[in-house]
Amino acid sequence: MPLALRDLQAAFADHLNGVDRADLETAVIGDTISAVQRIGVHRNHVAHSLAAALEATFPTVHAVVGEAFFGVLARAFVVRSLPVQPVLAEYGDGFAAFVEGFAPADSLPYLADVARLDWALNVAFHRPPGALLAISDLAAIPADRMPGLTLKLATGATIVRSRFPIDRIWRISQPGVASERVDLNAGGACLLVLRRVDDAAFVDLSDAEATFVAAVDRGATLEGAAGESFVVDPDFDLSAAFARLVEVGSFGAMQQ
Repeated sequence: MPLALRDLQAAFADHLNGVDRADLETAVIGDTISAVQRIGVHRNHVAHSLAAALEATFPTVHAVVGEAFFGVLARAFVVRSLPVQPVLAEYGDGFAAFVEGFAPADSLPYLADVARLDWALNVAFHRPPGALLAISDLAAIPADRMPGLTLKLATGATIVRSRFPIDRIWRISQPGVASERVDLNAGGACLLVLRRVDDAAFVDLSDAEATFVAAVDRGATLEGAAGESFVVDPDFDLSAAFARLVEVGSFGAMQQ
């Protein structure tokens, strides 16, 4: 009896996850090649396409580990996690967590954080740009209202922290950049990933600035966010930091 559509789809999903099913083999018609070979070609094509999509989304990881190792890493992830949406640019949400637990990458403890940075840049790039807060927007707000003001982060903005210098790892991994060594003990990085007009980028944050941005993102008022930052750094220069954050496009425009 032919497989019902739902059962046929389930059989194909199992097949793509590496499970050979006899009922699928009997449902596929062979001609110049057998049914087994035909569905094998399909499995290999899907795996190759998804690995290529991961390479495009995680270029820094690829640059760090090289073609061969990335192929092993990507194929292992594909077997475990097939896409659940039709847009390949949205595929890879769990890749950084997978890298963190991938035993062959244990000698590269920074690699998962590099993957998180790649993913944040990918997410920011594919978000539609939105209007940004400008210093001029704040000029019309009475001074006594400023402490209680709440803001939203710019579309696609996110903070990526690491105990490793992933900003330098990212920079030396770019095409055309001269090869150099990165001292992994040189200190960590705290980065704010932002959507740009036709790209995505990141800016370095101090711990106090990152605390401020994270608090704003949680819905804290400017006064509340500043208070959290002063706990991190009693010498935090709120005025200078806030002006810089607005200048680099950290916050979305206020709703009218």
